[in-house]
Amino acid sequence: MCGIVGYIGYEDVKEIILGGLEKLEYRGYDSAGIAIAHDSNVYICKEKGRIAKLRECLDNKVTGMLGIGHTRWATHGVPNQINSHPHQSSSKRFTLVHNGIIENEVELRQKYLKDTKFTSDTDTEVIVQLIEKFVNDGESVELAIRHTMSELKGSYALAILDGDDMNTLYAAKNKTPLLAGKGEGFNMLGSDAMAMINHTNLFYEIEDKEFLKITKDSIEIYTIYGNKITREPYKADIDASDTEKGTYPHYMMKEIEEQPFVIRKIMSEYSDENGNMKIQPEILEDIRNCDKLYIIACGTSYHAGLIGKQFFEKIAGKPTEVVIASEFIYNMPLLTEKPLFMFISQSGETADCRAVLVKVKQMGYKTLTLTNVKGSTLSRESDNTLLLYAGPEIAVASTKAYTAQIAVLAILAAVVDNKIDINIFKELGKIAYSMETLCDDKDNYKLLAEKYLKDSRNCFYIGRSMDYFVCLEASLKLKEISYIQTEGFAAGELKHGTIALIEHNTPVVAVITQENINLNTRSNIKEVKARGAATLVISMRKLSQETDEIVIDDVNELLSPLATIIPAQYLAYYAALLRGCDIDKPRNLAKSVTVE
Repeated sequence: MCGIVGYIGYEDVKEIILGGLEKLEYRGYDSAGIAIAHDSNVYICKEKGRIAKLRECLDNKVTGMLGIGHTRWATHGVPNQINSHPHQSSSKRFTLVHNGIIENEVELRQKYLKDTKFTSDTDTEVIVQLIEKFVNDGESVELAIRHTMSELKGSYALAILDGDDMNTLYAAKNKTPLLAGKGEGFNMLGSDAMAMINHTNLFYEIEDKEFLKITKDSIEIYTIYGNKITREPYKADIDASDTEKGTYPHYMMKEIEEQPFVIRKIMSEYSDENGNMKIQPEILEDIRNCDKLYIIACGTSYHAGLIGKQFFEKIAGKPTEVVIASEFIYNMPLLTEKPLFMFISQSGETADCRAVLVKVKQMGYKTLTLTNVKGSTLSRESDNTLLLYAGPEIAVASTKAYTAQIAVLAILAAVVDNKIDINIFKELGKIAYSMETLCDDKDNYKLLAEKYLKDSRNCFYIGRSMDYFVCLEASLKLKEISYIQTEGFAAGELKHGTIALIEHNTPVVAVITQENINLNTRSNIKEVKARGAATLVISMRKLSQETDEIVIDDVNELLSPLATIIPAQYLAYYAALLRGCDIDKPRNLAKSVTVE
């Protein structure tokens, strides 16, 4: 959520920061702003809405070689120009942007800032006013920032300008992601590497409660107590071209169609020179030695975890529980004696997951993270990491990261202990081919979306067993980008209440890939049709009927979610397109959810 970009160097900062903010649009935001050190003053421009509006309000005559920018996702105060970042202190000496949430902002106002006049409703303004107060009380700028850090409770990534020192960019971090980018004659700050990748591929990881002092020639990292830290930068393995749409109209379409490649990439990364599956021995040892595997995730990753549970229990014979992270942290179930905690997160920065990670590490339990982002917080803080190798995923609605999660979970389960007769690599190869075939049929999905979803106010996905888990993800995709109220249900549960919602022409999408429940789900289809529903069936070829609208190739039933989700992703995409929605940046949503 939100995004920060900072630059100090030898070039005019305006386009560098705006370009970086545009790279962070995928994270979700409702306003944007920029501050530029210009002629011994700090020029600020900020606007509600998209970065395009920010560009319109900018004075092109303003230039500078030091600046900070921000995209905001509102938490404190409505989205408007006043609450947008950057914020300034009362004297306008200090200018600041902030990602995160300050939990004790009310107490800090009462303790230190009773006589301060605030101009916004944000918690962020408390931070910049505190820094100025401590400087006015006689502290140096560095000490005032570190003093402020010690007073803050909650999460923050901060970039700070001092109007009396136009040669220094300050920063601080706690819980919320922040990287420093190392250049030649310039240095940068960013919420993630993609904001800076067009300028540098060398980055410093910033840990919690660390303070940075950055000039065009140096990046100095300190603890909150002022102790200097020596740390080497790492090289990010990201191709800047991977973050572009190319000829695709939307990132989501591009990422849907990259999924066959992602499956093959995963097979390549998790195989040895002989083509055999490989996983780090310490990961396998941790899973084999645990008495229960707890999968912790949110949203789409939670849905992937539900499918992963089937892999671990049916392929590896390992008892597994899947828990929503935001529920686990405040309502922890009774744990077994030797649990292993697996965290699934596309970004590796999900705040709810990190809260659980911190708690279970304090309890002394082993941890493993599956993420798409090397060097992310969850990856750094877990005992071990498995990467998804999906490449940058820009659209807010996850597609290729979801299928990558499922594929890696399947490989992991098979390497732990393959208790059934299944060659995972061979079956994943079939899946990749099937995905390509499904992508080739996208014109049909557009026609189906126009027929069933264009003018619908609600929709239901139904299925049983593995198909039910796909329905949960399919319904999430549709609701989050088309704004159609959509739910995924276990088909057998319809008659226990939900069928009351079926009206004339209510779309009901049924998924059928499991032979043992084929006839059961078919019976449920007849039940909703009898109440007036407009049904659409996604089935596997061996179980299909002549009237089924979408038929996928015969693949292994356990791995079928990798195939059946493809048409569901397209249906969501085309429904959103036909309804005129912002497909890549749906309202109110963020890609990287860094607040609880």
